[in-house]
Amino acid sequence: MKALFKETAGPGLTLVERPEPSPGPGDVKIKVLRTGICGTDLHIESWDAWAEGAVNAPLIPGHEFSGRVVEIGEDVTTVSVGELVSGEGHVVCGHCRNCRAGRRHMCKNTSSLGVNRDGAFAEFVVIPEDNVWQHQEGIDPDLAAIFDPLGNAVHTALSFPLVGEDVLITGAGPIGLMAAKVARHIGARFVVITDVNPDRLELARSMGVDVAVDVSRTRVAEAQKQLGMQEGFDVAFEMSGHPTALPEVLDNLAHGARVAMLGLPTTSIDINWAKVVSHMITIKGIYGREMFETWYAMTAMVSTGLDVSAVITDRFPVSEWQQAFATARAGNSGKVVIDWS
Repeated sequence: MKALFKETAGPGLTLVERPEPSPGPGDVKIKVLRTGICGTDLHIESWDAWAEGAVNAPLIPGHEFSGRVVEIGEDVTTVSVGELVSGEGHVVCGHCRNCRAGRRHMCKNTSSLGVNRDGAFAEFVVIPEDNVWQHQEGIDPDLAAIFDPLGNAVHTALSFPLVGEDVLITGAGPIGLMAAKVARHIGARFVVITDVNPDRLELARSMGVDVAVDVSRTRVAEAQKQLGMQEGFDVAFEMSGHPTALPEVLDNLAHGARVAMLGLPTTSIDINWAKVVSHMITIKGIYGREMFETWYAMTAMVSTGLDVSAVITDRFPVSEWQQAFATARAGNSGKVVIDWS
C-alpha cells in the first residue's frame, strides 16, 4: 500500500510502498478515503524537539481520517464491512484508574495513532474496534475526516454553559474557528475571535463571528466597546498557546468568568493571579475529546445543523502531499485535507 512514512528519526516524510496491516481479533481494517493534516503531523514531518522526544521512527503518522471498513477481526461484533467510519486516535489501556472510572481521555497509558503506533497517512489503517466511530451514511468524507479536531473544539466549547453568554476565542486556527461555530450553535450571544493572520481573520468573519480582532493592531477591549458590552466576557477559549493571549483574556473577563485552555504554550506564562482570585475566575485545561461523549455530542450537532465545512479550505490528492503540508505549515488557510481515494 502507499503510505507517508517517517523512515528514520529526522526531518521529512516519504511516499512509499508499505505492507498492508492485518487486523487482530479485536481490530478493524479501514480503507482510508481522506486525512486531515494536524499540527502534530507538522511537528513530526519537521522533526522538532517535541517529535524527537515523543515519536519512535519508523512510523506512519496521521490520526485525522475517514474511510470504509474492509475487514474485521474475528472478535469484532459492533462494526460491519462497508461502513463509513472515523477513529478516536487515543488507544487507551482500559485498566488504569481513569479508564475504569469512565474517564478514558485521561488514561495515563494512552497510545496515540500516528504518534506511538502506525497511523492513517496510508491507504489502509488498523485500529481497535472500540476506537471506531461509525458515521451516518451521506456525510461528506471530508467532514468525517476532521471529526477528530472538531471533537477538540466541541470538548472545549462544552466545558461550560454557553447559552446567552459572551464568548472570547484566542486563536483563529481550524479548531478555534470550529469552536466559534459550536458556540453560536449552542446559543452564545456574542462570539469574538482573535488572531494576527488576516486570512484567518477574514475566514472567521465569513463563518459568522461577531468581531474578528487583529491583536497586532488593536486590543480585545475595543471589541467590547464595539459590541456595547459592559462587564466583560463570560467564557473564553484559549486556542493559540501564545504567551500574550491568556493575560489579555484575563483583562477582558467578567467576574465569575470561565476559561478553557486547549492551546499548548511553548514558554511559561506570567498572569495576574490576583485577578483570578478576586474575580473568582475558573481556568480549566482541555486535552483531546471525552471518549466518547464528545463524539455523540458533535454527531448530534452536525445532524441538527452545525456546519463547519467552511473550515476546510484546501484539498489535495495524495500525490501532492508535499504541497498539502506546505499549505498547512504556512498557516494562512483553514483545514487541509488529503484525498487517498
